[in-house]
Amino acid sequence: MSGSPTAPEQRYLANGGVGLLIDLTDGDPVVVHWGADLGSPVPDAGAFTDAVARSSFDVPIRPSIAPQSARGWLGRPAVRGSRDGRAFSPLFVLEQVSGSDADLQMQLVDDLTGLRLQVALELTPSGLLLSTCTLTNTGDTPYLVGGLDTALPIPDHAVEALDTTGRWGREKHPQRRRIDQGLWVRGGRHGRTGHDATAVLAAGTAGFDWGTGEVWAVHLGWSGDSETFLERLRSGQGLLGGGELLQPGEVVLAPGESLTTPTLYAAYSATGLDGVSARFHDWMRARPQHPVTPRPVVLNTWEAVYFDHRLQPLLELADTAAELGVERFVLDDGWFTHRRHDRAGLGDWTVDAGVWPQGLGPLIDHVHGLGMQFGLWVEPEMINADSDLARAHPDWISGPGGREPLEWRNQQVLDIANPEAAAHILGALDALLTEYRIDYFKWDQNRDQPELGSAGRASSHDQTLAIYALLDELHARHPGLEIESCSSGGARVDLGILQRTERLWASDSNDALERQTIQRWTELLVPPELVGAHVGPTVSHTSGRVHAISFRVLTAMLGSFGIEWDVRTATADDRRVLTEGIDFYKRYRGLLHTGRMVRLDSPDPTLQTTGVVSTDRSQAVFIAASLASGAAEIPPRLRLRGLDPARTYRVELGLPIEPGSGSERTAVPWPSTGLTASGAALQHIGVPMPMLFPEHALVLTVEAIA
Repeated sequence: MSGSPTAPEQRYLANGGVGLLIDLTDGDPVVVHWGADLGSPVPDAGAFTDAVARSSFDVPIRPSIAPQSARGWLGRPAVRGSRDGRAFSPLFVLEQVSGSDADLQMQLVDDLTGLRLQVALELTPSGLLLSTCTLTNTGDTPYLVGGLDTALPIPDHAVEALDTTGRWGREKHPQRRRIDQGLWVRGGRHGRTGHDATAVLAAGTAGFDWGTGEVWAVHLGWSGDSETFLERLRSGQGLLGGGELLQPGEVVLAPGESLTTPTLYAAYSATGLDGVSARFHDWMRARPQHPVTPRPVVLNTWEAVYFDHRLQPLLELADTAAELGVERFVLDDGWFTHRRHDRAGLGDWTVDAGVWPQGLGPLIDHVHGLGMQFGLWVEPEMINADSDLARAHPDWISGPGGREPLEWRNQQVLDIANPEAAAHILGALDALLTEYRIDYFKWDQNRDQPELGSAGRASSHDQTLAIYALLDELHARHPGLEIESCSSGGARVDLGILQRTERLWASDSNDALERQTIQRWTELLVPPELVGAHVGPTVSHTSGRVHAISFRVLTAMLGSFGIEWDVRTATADDRRVLTEGIDFYKRYRGLLHTGRMVRLDSPDPTLQTTGVVSTDRSQAVFIAASLASGAAEIPPRLRLRGLDPARTYRVELGLPIEPGSGSERTAVPWPSTGLTASGAALQHIGVPMPMLFPEHALVLTVEAIA
């Protein structure tokens, strides 16, 4: 079907309870509605045209799928660029439309500026909207791209914004603000996603929370420099969108060349943030590459031995891990040439013969002999000045040209955008995987680099694509390999990298109190089976806090469970609690990693409860954590949302409450007797809470009995 400036047309996409109504009148695709499914009959899109204000353009100005200054949009235009200062303001006209009830492809052209814009929209069965744009230079001179966004409208009753921010060891903390007139931009110039990057940028109705309110949210699936934005014009019209953040001269399209945006993922929910989360989780779990085997219990050696790599202690650590029920043993930093500390060796991806005279074979064979998988830490995108690679190829250090950038953790970034450097790293990793039976790479990336450059030109765009290609090629050569995305913790948590990895590391902090918030908000976007969550040592090495083993175990339960601790030194009681926790995880991970996440809204912010309810609502697990002392003497009841109100359930403690976890004059009875009630009663009356001390937790199991 083709459109013209005088042919009134519209398209309506519907899937997963979400509707998208697009008016194609005047050759300009205008999103009239993104939100709840409008049902049948589909309304006339043109009937919802707003008034023309005084002292304004003479025609109604509406938010196009590609906002343009030439069409009167006074906000951020979708396409920004020029031909040496000219052709700076395109006027795109719809030329061609195709698609189905759940997807749409539109081609827009502007012959005057010599540009073609192709927009692809897909509304998935989970109700998640995927949007990409491709800009093509149809002119006969180069076109310098300054920016290329995709955006969607938000209604005027979306009055509050929410995103997340953070730092190393404290990622994904929420922040809220009122939506006022102006432009709110979340930009990242890190050369990677960034510790302060937001999981989503959301707009919602007043007071929206986990279980209440309408919410519109976007996430940009990109692992390099990026921007997401929320804009409210003086007209009251608003947009949510995002795109790459491009440095000057970074992308110049020669005649015939194209640039495609990263995917903008957009989720609408009428049931609060949990509804947004469900759309992301359902879409990710439906991907063909999504891990379907049970997520193994992991032991990582970093906080157990650091750089002290000696075979016998590591063999003993593996023995203890296997006794506890660990299923994957990961050897962390320190195994390769020159790597006795963090100031040397990055880039030299060969086994250090001085530390491992027989290679890694004896450890790997022992680990496999115990029935565990073997994993290995690598940081292929980095290079130390004190390395054989840097001495041989100083020109492979990424930077602006003519000088080296500031060091970060004694390291620089390797110029993976350079095909020779990329080929060298691919060859080194391929050789390791060919020589040894390695099941898993913990792929780290430990620094920001705001001056990524290759051959003197800005290269965040090319570096990101080169890393994607490297990961894709390793998967192609070694189909059974799993890769964890670690970036000094949670500095690369995005759906671009998660299209190519099977796990992510949410934070370098294993402090259970910090992790309660970090994991809760990381899992707004990412399903828990992909989020590494480890039981750290009694004393956290990032905060110095001391936590009971039960609190550490239950905090790690709602994720991809693991341990990062020298468990050889654990007390008998600690080993008992840890073993019970591992057994519980194995028994319930089929539910935890497939069910619907439910975060309970609580009148007391010091009590945080997260649950997972099975898709058929026959069972659930809820973990309640006391984060600090509450204002009230008696903690609020747990009002268990997500169950079937008409069914009868049995509520019990999933694991014993450890002695010393709380204090009360008379205990609530259900932990010892169980509680039987309808789903309606459990939601509206709630489960009385024992009085936990701060930084302690308990776990409930909920089973339908009728």
